[in-house]
Amino acid sequence: MNESRHGDGSGTDENIDRLAADVNAAVGRAVRTVELGRRGFGISVAVFALIIGLLLPWVDGHVGWQVLAGEAGAVPRLFAATATAFGVLASALALITRRWWLTWVCAVGGWFAFVDGVLAIWSQQSSSATGAAGDGPGAGLVIAAIAMAVVAAQWMRVAWSRH
Repeated sequence: MNESRHGDGSGTDENIDRLAADVNAAVGRAVRTVELGRRGFGISVAVFALIIGLLLPWVDGHVGWQVLAGEAGAVPRLFAATATAFGVLASALALITRRWWLTWVCAVGGWFAFVDGVLAIWSQQSSSATGAAGDGPGAGLVIAAIAMAVVAAQWMRVAWSRH
């Protein structure tokens, strides 16, 4: 009588196999993604501050996006490129996709960009080859470097939260 209700049991086995496949797929997605929670909002605010920094003066009256386009020296241009790549673009991609490996890219790249930012500020304060002191960093350069430190620290906290 039990066999007449369930047949030979293959239907139940197929359901269990499909359920197991669904569970394995869900676990796989959970392992590859990260929950950002409040840190996601903090990262978003810091990225916004970084964007504001790119719109303010950096070097010799040139704003950050002009520095990115090549209007200033190599060190500020390198910081503009790494801050845009890791701080804005990679962060936006990581916030959207919530991929765990992207949190590491943002964390390591963010610290690299922050070091570039410190060097860019230093390059504007040190003397040039002519012996004359630099004009000093603009407000946008300082804001961008501080925002990059916050972005990198937040991504590092998210990346390490998986261990």
